[in-house]
Amino acid sequence: MQNWVTFFAGKGQTFLDQNIALALAEDDRELTAEGLFAPDERMQAQIRAKETTPVVGLPLIGLVLSKLTKDFRWQSTVREGQWVLDRTNVARISAPAVALLKAERVILNYICHLSGIAKLTACYVGELAGTGVRLLDTRKTSPGLRWLEKYAVQMGGGCNHRMDLAQMLMLKDNHIDAAGSITRALARLRAVYHPCPPIEVECRNIDHVREAVAGKADRIMLDNMSKDQLAQALALIPKEQEAEISGGVTLKNLRELAEIGPRHADFISVGRLTHSARASDFSMTLTNQQSESVK
Repeated sequence: MQNWVTFFAGKGQTFLDQNIALALAEDDRELTAEGLFAPDERMQAQIRAKETTPVVGLPLIGLVLSKLTKDFRWQSTVREGQWVLDRTNVARISAPAVALLKAERVILNYICHLSGIAKLTACYVGELAGTGVRLLDTRKTSPGLRWLEKYAVQMGGGCNHRMDLAQMLMLKDNHIDAAGSITRALARLRAVYHPCPPIEVECRNIDHVREAVAGKADRIMLDNMSKDQLAQALALIPKEQEAEISGGVTLKNLRELAEIGPRHADFISVGRLTHSARASDFSMTLTNQQSESVK
């Protein structure tokens, strides 16, 4: 698991900055707050969990506010990724009222969404405990939010598949059909790229698995296969070639799929970690009193 600074170094930081700017631009000016508060009037805020959940996305508090004002202070009262109980205060903020009210929903949207992904991921990881099989996410992410969502998967104990189309070559059904066969597609890629990045092949049946094994694909994805097909397919894949189960995976059948053997899968990928996670519940309480100062 990478920490925030390491994960968002380089390209990730660029996407993060762009996404925060877009989120704030969507809201335009906070005319209600501008009409009610003087520019120098300050407010205090507390962010509180409203359920038992991991807390993910705390660094976004400062990043969002920094786009609106330099005159703010904030501190977390829990660690990034820490599990907390209902009603736990997780952060305190002091900032100009107008900036804080504009930032409120954007900050909460991020923290609720990312914490929910981490919570669901942790449930899946728990089901895999002791099997040696690693949980992967997919590219089924919200447009513009991929880096944040995949960060949340890591905070929940999962692993990232690939961040973009260039990180690993992946032969899916449309690629294979267009190329004519798995063998032809593998040969073409290896002729084009020197050195050739790792290649994963999506296999829909046992014949595809045999062809991908013979072609020495780095990873073989077993897509939407029955348990009997998976057992047969896994037996064909040598240990030096990675095996990934994908499609139709739920919390109920996850461990059963992981225990198919004697040659177990190396990975199980689950799209719902990012596309179907329920947001965790957090609230932000604001006050213009100075009783809860942020140092």
